[in-house]
Amino acid sequence: MLLDAYEFDPTRDPRWATFVEKHPSASVFHGAAWLKALQKTYRYEPVAFTTSPPNVPLKNALVFCQINSWLTGRRLVSLPFSDHCEPLCHSSEELNFLVHHLQSNMSHRKCKYLEIRPVTQGFSEVHGGFSPAAKYFLHVMDLRPDYDALLHSFDRDSVQRRIQRAGRAGLVEKCGTSDELVRDFYRLFVLTRRRHRLPPIPRSWFWNLIQDNSQAVTIRVAYSDTKPIAAILTLGFRDVVYYKYGCSDHAYNSLGGMPWLLWNAILAAKSSGALQFDMGRTEESHMGLLAFKNHWVSQPRALVYWNFPAVSAVGPAHGWKMRVAQRIFSTMPENMLVVAGKLFYRHIG
Repeated sequence: MLLDAYEFDPTRDPRWATFVEKHPSASVFHGAAWLKALQKTYRYEPVAFTTSPPNVPLKNALVFCQINSWLTGRRLVSLPFSDHCEPLCHSSEELNFLVHHLQSNMSHRKCKYLEIRPVTQGFSEVHGGFSPAAKYFLHVMDLRPDYDALLHSFDRDSVQRRIQRAGRAGLVEKCGTSDELVRDFYRLFVLTRRRHRLPPIPRSWFWNLIQDNSQAVTIRVAYSDTKPIAAILTLGFRDVVYYKYGCSDHAYNSLGGMPWLLWNAILAAKSSGALQFDMGRTEESHMGLLAFKNHWVSQPRALVYWNFPAVSAVGPAHGWKMRVAQRIFSTMPENMLVVAGKLFYRHIG
């Protein structure tokens, strides 16, 4: 079969929403709302490649954002700030053709490299010239067991008892996407990022995500009396709920706010008919977060990002550059840390 490659903007092409909704491998990260939020917040350029001619229903696609950065270079990433982004192809022939097309056109696009973040294993075994850019663990919870079986599958001390502790503490949960909840969430988010010696993601990212995806986004905040002590943000797509962001006031962690909010989100996901609860990626070196997620999902999957051509480091988020940056961030006052986030994150992707 002879194939041709076509390029289009998935935020403007009316075929995209229908294609993503129907494709079995699509996730919330493929959606136009997620792409528009990336575009508005970081000025990335969404672009997709397909073998389907214009005005013909899409049968496959690889979606990217083009990042144009004076600091980290011009590159294609599928997709920035997304835990994973599976290529949406029904056959190996289609995928091979599109990948080869991109490899052959890197110099024409003046891109330093392209990055693909598939969920399925074996990508590099089929597509030559790629090398691992980063390795993570992906924790995905099966929601099909009944409530009791699900609860008892979690670690007894680190999850079950902390959920019970939150109940005894009389915590109150508020959920939605109101301005008040976004403000309380973001205050906790800044506190948590500062604790990790990192600038926070720009507040505009969360507003933009809600603006174009309000039905899918849920913010949950736990209050002790009237004080916000923990918060999470989840997204829903078809039969999967994605836990994307979590934050807390460390002084109140003994009350079990985070496990309690996660359990409430899992209950809501299950009652809505969701079959999976995706807890997102975790770096191999982030031992604390990895242990926390292992208490919920004891057998995570391997998740590998792939670059073509091979690069030794992806931007300032790796190696000694990040360690130096963290020292600087740790001394910044909160308002300067927020400003740093606005300047810093668009170069990473």
